[in-house]
Amino acid sequence: MYNTKNTPLGDRGMNLLQDIIVVDFSQFLSGPSAALRLADMGAQVIKVERPGVGDICRELYVSDVMIEGESTIFHAINRNKQSYAADLKDADDLEKVKQLLRKADVMMHNFRPGVMERIGLDYEKVKKINPAIIYAEISGYGNEGPWKDLPGQDLLLQAASGLSWLSNNNNESPTPMGVAVVDIMAGTHIAQGILATLYKRTISGEGALVQVNMFESILDFQFEVLTSYYNDGRQLPVRGAVNSAHAYIAAPYGIYKTIDGYIALAMSDIIMLATLLQCDTLKKFSDSNDWFSKRDEIKKILADHLVKSSVAYWLSILEKADIWCAPVLDYDNLVKEEGYKILNMEITVKTSNGLSVKTTRCPIRVDGKLLVSDKGAPQLGEHNDAIEKQFELEKVFQEK
Repeated sequence: MYNTKNTPLGDRGMNLLQDIIVVDFSQFLSGPSAALRLADMGAQVIKVERPGVGDICRELYVSDVMIEGESTIFHAINRNKQSYAADLKDADDLEKVKQLLRKADVMMHNFRPGVMERIGLDYEKVKKINPAIIYAEISGYGNEGPWKDLPGQDLLLQAASGLSWLSNNNNESPTPMGVAVVDIMAGTHIAQGILATLYKRTISGEGALVQVNMFESILDFQFEVLTSYYNDGRQLPVRGAVNSAHAYIAAPYGIYKTIDGYIALAMSDIIMLATLLQCDTLKKFSDSNDWFSKRDEIKKILADHLVKSSVAYWLSILEKADIWCAPVLDYDNLVKEEGYKILNMEITVKTSNGLSVKTTRCPIRVDGKLLVSDKGAPQLGEHNDAIEKQFELEKVFQEK
């Protein structure tokens, strides 16, 4: 663990989940993102992977960039973990995993409904092995209903949940978010459930089953617009035709092109903007009710006006007046900003082969200190010997 200057703390007390053992069977993003956060907080996370293949994320690329022959996303989301290779269809390997679960605090998986039952590691069976365990599972659509066996894939869930109808202008196609938002939200929710039940266990001594499905997570992500829909006569949200950024927010809310880039404008008084920007055409919208009902007309006037000068020029005017605005930065420009640099969001982790990988750190601070480690993602089965020794795992079936 490290402090804000990235020097070793030496204070084991900052390992918030010290001595908590997490056995994680999950793959790709949702479960591993939750396990990563627990690892950042000091838990020992043991990633159980299939021999010879491992987590599908090792080879499921999201770009053409590879690290040690594996995907960048695998290295980003599996840092600070251990890898234990086990064939769950092999009696000896399965028995070792069960021995490991007897000593675990948390077990996680994100298999489709029925998979763990067939293996013999469903909640009821694991609970008999370890009554105090926190058993956490992520599914795509839950364990009931006609969709329960559908693949829990991020883009498909964005599409099915209505999320993609919230972006882009109303005369353009539905647009998904360019990050795996469903996976990450489901991971966030399962981590919250795990932490809450770990706390409860300190009082009751009892374990718990924590369940999250990705569909419910992405519906919860849309609570603001869904609540409006439920209480507005089931009227669908209507995206604006010009610079649309939110179906329920009035002008000027959106992103606007300038002579040399783009600027974002949040909620603002249109008459004040008219004066600050010297855009007299806007002054006719003195009735604040028009700012929503005539938002496209207002945004078109703004768009035609803002394109005449630079981002820096408009910011120099608007920021002084405390107008909510921001430049629209790409990554190249973002990393040059002092506001980014001062956060120390970039960390460098090292694999056991000594390869350095730059990635982002845990965003949580505790008592002003960062929760970071320089331990990179593990090789497949890298920690088998160490884990079997630590937990005294024994082979109980003789080879035929």
